[in-house]
Amino acid sequence: MSENISYPVGGIDYPRNLQEFDEWFSSEDACIKYLLKLRWPNGFKCPVCHGDKAWMMGRGVLWCVTCRRQTSPIAGTIFEGTRKPLRLWFQAMWYITSQKFGGNALGLQRVLGLGSYQTAWSWLHKMRHAMVRPGRNRLSGNVEVDETLVGGESHGGKRGRGAERKTIVVIAIEIFFPKGFGRVRMRRIEDASGSSLAPFVCDSIEPGSIVHTDGWRGYNSLTKHGYTHIKKNISESGDPAHVVMPGVHRISALLKRWLLSTHQGAVSDDHLDCYLDEYTFRFNRRKSKARGMLFYRLLQQAVEIGPVPYKKIINKK
Repeated sequence: MSENISYPVGGIDYPRNLQEFDEWFSSEDACIKYLLKLRWPNGFKCPVCHGDKAWMMGRGVLWCVTCRRQTSPIAGTIFEGTRKPLRLWFQAMWYITSQKFGGNALGLQRVLGLGSYQTAWSWLHKMRHAMVRPGRNRLSGNVEVDETLVGGESHGGKRGRGAERKTIVVIAIEIFFPKGFGRVRMRRIEDASGSSLAPFVCDSIEPGSIVHTDGWRGYNSLTKHGYTHIKKNISESGDPAHVVMPGVHRISALLKRWLLSTHQGAVSDDHLDCYLDEYTFRFNRRKSKARGMLFYRLLQQAVEIGPVPYKKIINKK
């Protein structure tokens, strides 16, 4: 497996179905070897001296010949510090990615036989952190941007763009003509002012893109940031909002349905961004022919991001 391969091959780079998954990862040693290939697709590189020669020790630990430093395959990944077998982690990741609508902590606890709900909940949040690929490309082309209200306590929101016990989520989605949607980005924001909306657009959309919004004044500064801004006055168009701006309203409806069905609406405002990341991960890979591709991408990104300790997950600041 090489990090230069854009399209991994099913059955060669990743298991395509449950039967292949069981065959590939029938032991802890097989899981460790697969993880080593993902971490160092071009061969081992010592994180200290950058040496490329090492001895294999127990549980996949690599002993650098040059500086004699030991490197664990799970160090610096979301698995760092775990006491559970990697095979159990792989099963959890397969369970979450193989289902179209994912799963919740209670379901994961039951399927894997975990001793506590807290363990299942923290594992899911670790995986959600890994669903954001480091250095991912921004949206481009024609992009619709609008806000929606998601159930939960509000931490702001000006009159007309907020509601009691609601959280404002801004959505951006690529629009294809004559029809079709591309990738999506979402973020929870404190209010619908320009100071909240403009940074999201700059972080999510490539300059030079065509940004479609409604007439809300919070988007008035987009042209100053290098975007072609097209305003659509919904009240004057004579058409309903979902016709004038179909992309963001489609995502808004699907997001709320997913939160209610999969998570029974029990998503706190403090952790809403993590759930938005999971939905983004799923939507942007909706055209994958094999569910194993999602498993591969999630595991690939899990070894690229740093550790996600429990204290970081529950930190509400």
